Parts: sequence; structure tokens; C-alpha cells
Amino acid sequence: MRRNNKAAAEDEAQIDLTPMLDVVFIMLIFFIVTASFIKEAGVEVNRPEASTAQPKENVNILVAITATNEIWMDQRRIDVRAVRANIERLHAENPKGAVVIQADNESNTKTVTEVLDAAREAGVYDVSLATEDK
Repeated sequence: MRRNNKAAAEDEAQIDLTPMLDVVFIMLIFFIVTASFIKEAGVEVNRPEASTAQPKENVNILVAITATNEIWMDQRRIDVRAVRANIERLHAENPKGAVVIQADNESNTKTVTEVLDAAREAGVYDVSLATEDK
């Protein structure tokens, strides 16, 4: 008879984790739905101002060029020779997307032109230069 009392006491001492797991899954779903999925190039640049700036839809490839002419894609620094391969890879993931070049005010035109040419060589002709509104 003592064994039955001990087994009954163990059953009562166990904690039911099902409600806690339900709450955790609901919170997980909430944070996934409310999170913003914005692609970033990896660095902050001071974009030039333009009076004809327009918002761009379907942007999935961002290329940032810093004031020291470093090229950043997908939050990592890349060499100018690797720009074409990276754009081809990202364009294959979303063929309807566009390329936006975020060049710093102090960056060289040569670097911007090399990135633009690499995008065109990769088969992407929807290429834009990001600017700030005046």
C-alpha cells in the first residue's frame, strides 16, 4: 500500500508544461509576424541629395559603397571583383528584384561605375542609385 501512495505522490508532484509551451509558441508566432524583414547592405552611408528622388519597389539587392570605396553586400565587405557573382546569386533568389546602389557622397565615381557595370553584366538592368530627398 505504501507503493501506491508513493506513486500517487509522484504523479501529483509533476508539473504539466503544456500550457507554458503553448504560451511560448504564441509569443514566437507574434514576434515572427511583427518583425520587420528589411534587407540592409551592412554599413550606413551618407547618400547624395536629389530633387527627383522616387521610392523604389521590389528591392532585394542592396550594394553600399562607403566614403573609403569599400563595397558592402549582405552585411559583409566584398571585393569589387566579387560584386557580379554576388549579384547573380541574389538575383537568382528573386528574379523580379532590383539592385539599389547606396553610394556615399565621398565615394569615387569609378567605384560606383564598376558596381553598376557588374550589375549589368550579371543580367540585372533595373539598377538605381539611392539618394536623399532635398
